[in-house]
Amino acid sequence: MFILKIKGIGKIPDYIQLRDDSFTLVAYFKINSPGTSLTRCNLVHRQDEILRIAGSLEYGRIQKLDF
Repeated sequence: MFILKIKGIGKIPDYIQLRDDSFTLVAYFKINSPGTSLTRCNLVHRQDEILRIAGSLEYGRIQKLDF
């Protein structure tokens, strides 16, 4: 799985994308409200880890997650 941080502009907030190994979009959510999206894709138990990684990730960079 991969994580990507997208920079918002103006009133549009920053977003996080989670993609599987085929780079298909699994989850797309605002950094400040990940709960619903992570619940839908059964990753709510990894929420703290995902947000920690997202906080230190540069915008536009892709990082592989080892889940």
